[in-house]
Amino acid sequence: MKKIIIGDQIVKSFGQGDEKRNILDGVSAYINEGEFVAVMGPSGSGKSTLMFALSGMDGVNDGKVVFDGRDLSAVGENELSDIRRLKMGFVFQQPTMLKNLNILDNIILPSMRDNRKNAAKISEKARVLMKKVGITELEKRDITQVSGGQLQRAGICRALMNSPKIIFGDEPTGSLNSKSAQDIMDIFSEINAEGTAVMLVTHDAKVAARTERIMFMRDGSIVSELKLPKFDGADMDGRIEKVMVKMREIGI
Repeated sequence: MKKIIIGDQIVKSFGQGDEKRNILDGVSAYINEGEFVAVMGPSGSGKSTLMFALSGMDGVNDGKVVFDGRDLSAVGENELSDIRRLKMGFVFQQPTMLKNLNILDNIILPSMRDNRKNAAKISEKARVLMKKVGITELEKRDITQVSGGQLQRAGICRALMNSPKIIFGDEPTGSLNSKSAQDIMDIFSEINAEGTAVMLVTHDAKVAARTERIMFMRDGSIVSELKLPKFDGADMDGRIEKVMVKMREIGI
């Protein structure tokens, strides 16, 4: 299976002198095309930093990150920005939306940068995605007039607008109730089933159990992995238990 992202001996440091600390301490990681991956670990283990490094959102001090055959350290900032915008999608715990725009306009805003002449086509794609995630009726709403789960669905729509090769999610269900979290995971599963790779940073065993490979981090290193079969809706309790057992084994 082709690897869409390869991180080789990544080092990411913060601070200087005696205060210098490696948040990523020679981490090697990969994501295959169309794979559904989770990263788990305690606070400060480096899981979000790993996501930022693999996506090119943050540079590294040593090592190399290759995305879709391109060494991200060898491209300029403008090209790197284009790669992230056109080939990657991002979903965060708290979606960043503009208060002066309605839901539809927030979804299409990033895609309008180079395509103002195709505004009608872009808006139509956004409406197709909104229907897919069940928020069609919200397009004219302000962001203060929707629930957290609905806002997260809008964030997913925005992340999908340019048909990315991979979606990165940093605690995308962290601020949601259990029902909304399950709905969001259903959407991620559907996106992945259609061929888009998904990488989620999470502390939630229920979220991780929906993926097919989990990387466990501690103190800036990947200390273990757990592989699971593709989730088919069955034996969720068993999958969660496997995640919990692995977490107890490695002490996280």
